[in-house]
Amino acid sequence: MATARPVVSVYNAENTSEKTTSLPMPTVLTTALRPDLVRYIHTNISKNKRQARAVGAKVGYDTAAESWGTGRAVARIPRAPGGGTHRSGQATFGNMCRGGGMFSPTKTWRRWHRKVNVTQKRHAVCSSLAASTIPPLVMAPRHRPDEVR
Repeated sequence: MATARPVVSVYNAENTSEKTTSLPMPTVLTTALRPDLVRYIHTNISKNKRQARAVGAKVGYDTAAESWGTGRAVARIPRAPGGGTHRSGQATFGNMCRGGGMFSPTKTWRRWHRKVNVTQKRHAVCSSLAASTIPPLVMAPRHRPDEVR
């Protein structure tokens, strides 16, 4: 079954008003628009540029603190040693304490990167190319084609 294909006009480079020939539009420019797929691919591919980061293993635990035990009418959390400073006697090590360690510290072996299916990548590129052939989408408020030089 034959179907009508859109035709693209080819113009002369020197004289832009002179039409040289007509060619059938490539099928890649007539593919279905999949903004959901483009967003998914963009989100996951952009995650592959991240660099691993984490907190230090001993951060918040570099104090020689011990609990005062029971019988002092204070919480049994470890407290900073010493005297003559505001820091002495303050609670340490807890995630709710000033200068204490964090709950569930971040690790460098977190899954930072994402694998993306090659076929999905190709479909996203085709969908983006097809969207660039639709004038209302190109002239949308968030796009500024007049400022491009």
